Amino acid sequence: MGPLCGRCAWLGLSACLLLGGAASGALAEERLGTFNFVFENDLFANTDRHYTNGVRLSWLTAAGQEPAWSRAMARAFPLLDDVADIRIEYALGQSMFGPRDITRRVPDPDDQPYAGWLYGAIGAIGSTGSRLDQLELSLGVVGPAALAAQAQKAAHRLSGADRPRGWRNQLANEPALQLTYRRSWRALASAEVLGFSVDATPHVGAALGNVFIYGSTGMMLRLGFNLPDDYGPPRVQPSLPGSGFFRPQPGFGWYLFAGVDGRVVGRNIFLDGNSFRDGPGVDRRIFVGDLQAGIAFVLGDVRIAYTHVLRTEEFHGQGENSKFGAFSLSWRF
Repeated sequence: MGPLCGRCAWLGLSACLLLGGAASGALAEERLGTFNFVFENDLFANTDRHYTNGVRLSWLTAAGQEPAWSRAMARAFPLLDDVADIRIEYALGQSMFGPRDITRRVPDPDDQPYAGWLYGAIGAIGSTGSRLDQLELSLGVVGPAALAAQAQKAAHRLSGADRPRGWRNQLANEPALQLTYRRSWRALASAEVLGFSVDATPHVGAALGNVFIYGSTGMMLRLGFNLPDDYGPPRVQPSLPGSGFFRPQPGFGWYLFAGVDGRVVGRNIFLDGNSFRDGPGVDRRIFVGDLQAGIAFVLGDVRIAYTHVLRTEEFHGQGENSKFGAFSLSWRF
C-alpha cells in the first residue's frame, strides 16, 4: 500500500476503536440487523477516470427478523440451502463513470462514456456457517435521471477539482433491471501460521440484466488475529463478493486480505451503450480481472475496512488498468 492507503488504514483503526467502544463493552447478540456503508472512488488512487465513484447504503436483517413474505420467496430459490439462516438486505446505491479527460465538452468517442446508475435493491443472503449464498434484484435507472452529473459537479466544485464538462453526452435514460447471484465457501482451507489465522474463501457468481451480464470466479485470502466469521468486506458490484454479514469474535480482531476475481463479460451498459438506441459506446473486452488487497478491523459489533483495487482494461484502447479504493463500515445492531 502507498502512503494514502496507510493513512486510510490508521484512520480505519482509530474509527473502529471509537465506534466499537461506543457500540458495546461486551459482544452482544445481533438483534435487529447490520447497517453497511460503502464508498468507492478513484480519488484513493489519485486518478479521475472510467469507474470513478460508487456509493451504497444497505440494511441487512438479523436471522429470523426478515418479513415472512421475503423468507418464503428466498426459500423458493433453488440455490439457497434449506437449512441456511436467511437474511434480507435492502440497498440504495449510485455509480458513476467518465472518460480520462473530463475537461472536454465533446468527449473522446474512443474513451469511456459518461454514465450514471441509480438503483434500489432487495436481496436474500443464506448462511450455513461454511457457505454463503447471495441473491440480489435491483431496479433503477441509467442516464441523466441517475443524477450522477449533479453529484460529480457538486463534489468537484467543493474540492476544487477540474469541472466535468461533457455530461451532456452521457448515456440516455434507460430502466435498469439487474439480477446477481454469488456463492462463497468460507475458509475452505484454513491454518495457523506463527500464531496468526490464515484462510482461503473461493467464490463463483453470475449477473443477468440490461446493465451487466457476466460469469465470475475467484478467491480471497485472509491473514490476521481473532478472525471474524465473514466473507470479506462489502463492495459495489461488479467486484469480489464480500458481504455485509459478519459474526465477530470477542475482543479486537483484524486481518489483511487479498483476492482475485475473473469475469467473462457479455454486457456492460457503461461500455456498450444504451440497449435500445444509438449513442456513445466503446469496444468492450470479454475478459476482465480484479486484484485487490486491504485491511479490516473488527471491535465489538463494528467492522471497518479499506480495499485497494486494480482492475484490468475493460475496453480496447483503454491503454492502462483502472485503480480505485473502497472504504466500508459495517455496524451490527
